[in-house]
Amino acid sequence: MVGQAFTLRYIPAREDRNGIEVFQNRNHPQRVAIETCPRGHVLVMDARGDARAATAGSILITRLAQRGVAGVVSDGGFRDVTGIAALDMPSYCAGPSAPTNLTLHEALDLNIPVACGGVAVFPGDVMLGDGDGVMVIPSHLTEEIAAECAEMEVREAFVLEKINAGASIPGLYPMTDPENQDRFAEWRKQTGR
Repeated sequence: MVGQAFTLRYIPAREDRNGIEVFQNRNHPQRVAIETCPRGHVLVMDARGDARAATAGSILITRLAQRGVAGVVSDGGFRDVTGIAALDMPSYCAGPSAPTNLTLHEALDLNIPVACGGVAVFPGDVMLGDGDGVMVIPSHLTEEIAAECAEMEVREAFVLEKINAGASIPGLYPMTDPENQDRFAEWRKQTGR
């Protein structure tokens, strides 16, 4: 998953403000987020790290997928996680949760700085997710981080090749041995990497 962050902030729910009738309001922030998160962006939901109630379920997440959103990240729960996992869109949450968001969360603000998983996320930051989890890359550092990561991938390809050929770790990973640095430079010339 990769895309710029579009954020939704939840606050603790209050019974006098969060009855099921709130969904009759076409301007309900959760619904607006689902319908306005830009194509290619990642919807990031701040649920204060509280996964006891869902921040979305398969219907809302399916709508995001149908709209071309690049992914969704929540530090709260998701309902219908099996259905969400079957979608062709990456989705990350703190865990499965059956109760509706209204029981614990009130959707309040769109596209403002939020905290998700204990990390500050600003609208436009780049969200990068894979099987290991999600990273937040500040938008102004994207090119610098991408170049550094590409270089690390090349170095690690060399290291793995050497380890698979029987090399030991000391001096190779990290590459502190000058002889390994020379071997790496020669390997790069030979492989064009």
